[in-house]
Amino acid sequence: MSEARVVSLLPAATEMIAALGAWDRLVGVTHECDHPAAALHLPKVTSSIVDPGASAAAVDLAVRDAVASGAALFTLDEARLRALQPSILITQGLCDVCAVAEGDIFRLAASLPVPATVVSLGARTLDEVLDSLLTLAHALDADDEGAELVAGLRARMRRVHETLKAARAPRPRVAVIEWTDPLYMAGHWVPDMVRRAGGIDVAATAGEHSHPRPVAQLRDADPEVLVFAPCGYGLARACDEARLTLARDEWRWARDRRVVVMDGNAFTSRPGPRLIDGIEIMARLFNPKLFSPLLPDRGAAISPG
Repeated sequence: MSEARVVSLLPAATEMIAALGAWDRLVGVTHECDHPAAALHLPKVTSSIVDPGASAAAVDLAVRDAVASGAALFTLDEARLRALQPSILITQGLCDVCAVAEGDIFRLAASLPVPATVVSLGARTLDEVLDSLLTLAHALDADDEGAELVAGLRARMRRVHETLKAARAPRPRVAVIEWTDPLYMAGHWVPDMVRRAGGIDVAATAGEHSHPRPVAQLRDADPEVLVFAPCGYGLARACDEARLTLARDEWRWARDRRVVVMDGNAFTSRPGPRLIDGIEIMARLFNPKLFSPLLPDRGAAISPG
């Protein structure tokens, strides 16, 4: 590997770097990078105007107000970033709500005393996520490690498939909820995850952006399983959000459906290696009798009542 000095402006990229065994190259991260735990001790080069502890509706309103006014959702600490003297900056062009705007990073990289290389990851599907791992591995002179990592992740998905195929497991109709107020169904790579976990996503299409939907539209899709995995929420808060949502009158129809919750922050929202963990979690939630027991901090079935 080269002696690159890497600043990750994307939590998923931070996880990729760790999985590639290139942690010693990482010199700075975002305020959201929390996995692996060592990321919490690295210099932070971003902050956000959004209060993560606010209600789902309040967070959505803050984001909409910022977008309407042209305000940045994420603030970049340029002075700290420059002091880190990065040679590689990792960003993304998929979602301005999820990270510092891609264009700002290209402009900053070009203005450094020694211009930095920008690696922009923009995966929309699960296969593209795996391809982005290889792209990042190449930028870090870690092609062999990248190929080995992706081969291992594909092998894990294949084991899930073979278990389901051998059992001729039924494929439940599934809807994955990415945000509750307003309602967003999880798009991008999540429908791919549902398919590989043995379900049929009836509310979203792989590769498409998530966007708000009327609750009645979800009702008409007639899902058998509702997966609550709000973006940025851990498991405990996802459970609370699911119960609050299902208590509303407009969700009365869903109270006789199977409801499960996941740590969306870890296993569905970030396009990195832990999406494969997410597939394994979904498979256990959809067909618990076919797999080993699910660890309690990863996902759970809840009673809507």
